[in-house]
Amino acid sequence: MGILVGLWVLFRVVGRQITGSLVTQRSLMLMPAILLIIGLLPLPAALGTASTGEIAFLMLDCVVLVGLGLSRGASLHLTQREDGLYQKGTGATLALWIATLGIRIGAAFTAPAIWPHGTLNHATLALTIGLTIAAQNAMIYRRALSMHIPLAVERA
Repeated sequence: MGILVGLWVLFRVVGRQITGSLVTQRSLMLMPAILLIIGLLPLPAALGTASTGEIAFLMLDCVVLVGLGLSRGASLHLTQREDGLYQKGTGATLALWIATLGIRIGAAFTAPAIWPHGTLNHATLALTIGLTIAAQNAMIYRRALSMHIPLAVERA
């Protein structure tokens, strides 16, 4: 079930970026916040039974995914429209999303192969997706501020 939710989230985020969309405060904050909260809830129990290797693998996964998120945020084409900040993905954005998915899927298969009784990798799926999207959105926000482009306003 968690994998289906993760795929739906990624499909929604990637789809909006590739086709282009307005960037609002809600679009920057809501989805990463929900994923991070969902991802943090099972973390204490999973860490309690995790080996040092599993924890190191998770940390490496998170560092790589945050780096990819920052890179994706930097690769988006940002413009000011009448309604505010508008984002549209580039070829680099799509390539970075493919790399992100490849790494996440690779980690999902590698960790259980190395630690067959470990639960940390499965328990942190939402956390890792939330981290990469949060990093991307932080970069989008930083770029918008430096370009003096206001965020789009929510429609009522």
